[in-house]
Amino acid sequence: MADWDDLKVFLAVARSESLSGAGKALKLDPATVGRRVSKLEDAMDTRLFARSAQGYALTEEGQRLLTHAVRVEQAVAEAMEEVKGQGGLTGQIRIGAPDGAANYLLPQVVARICDDNPGLDMQIVALPRVFNLSKREADMAVAVSRPEAGRLTVQKIADYRLSLAASRDYLDRHPPILSLADLRGHRMIGYIPDLIFDKELDYLAQAGVETVALASNSVSVQFNWVRAGAGIAIVHDFALPSAPGVQRILPEALALSRSFYLIRHADDRRVERLNRFAALLAEGVGREVQRLEALA
Repeated sequence: MADWDDLKVFLAVARSESLSGAGKALKLDPATVGRRVSKLEDAMDTRLFARSAQGYALTEEGQRLLTHAVRVEQAVAEAMEEVKGQGGLTGQIRIGAPDGAANYLLPQVVARICDDNPGLDMQIVALPRVFNLSKREADMAVAVSRPEAGRLTVQKIADYRLSLAASRDYLDRHPPILSLADLRGHRMIGYIPDLIFDKELDYLAQAGVETVALASNSVSVQFNWVRAGAGIAIVHDFALPSAPGVQRILPEALALSRSFYLIRHADDRRVERLNRFAALLAEGVGREVQRLEALA
């Protein structure tokens, strides 16, 4: 029978898919993590991970154990909160998010939640891709579209706007832009076409732009190019207050709107601490988008 310490090691390896990553999370030597995993597999008389040069991948048996291990983890966190009796949220919560939200919205929203709940240990994973909550890569994820499959709960948390933008330095050095047709004479910045992980991110198609001269899978890299005066891009309005030298272009001709959704595993609906945190996060993100867009 596995105890909680065994399950903590198992969860760390399942999430990082490597002994070294799990070791860093647990502050243990990777060799010790490996021995603990082997010991757990021997005790359960089954292989929980398939080892390869690419790392540790869950087997079918490991995937089944993951579901139960996460429930134990959540129960322990709930018990700790109840025993402390302080009413505040405690324990670790990991949020996955596209890097636009992760860079320009979540840091301040999460910081405010932590100010009121000092027992929280927060992690924000910023990746330009869809998160796999079934593998428990995160406790919850912010997404730009509703998932079409999986045992998930989906909550719309905010609408947000995007606009064409460039630095004043760039605009001073290049021909004026009076219509969308004028964009053809300018250097455009955008996503790498084959790395667009969600159709909602294909912004430039709506501006009639077919190719980009400067491309990145990261919206933050794109925005830094804009700030550096390298060209024109479609950017989040909520990011504009962080770059006073950047201004919107042709807002009457092109104004895009998208939405953020909070995605959670369906089993987590019974976990009160995650329900409470999700409510605080949704409220905070919605309020922060409105505040920043009013300043843009």
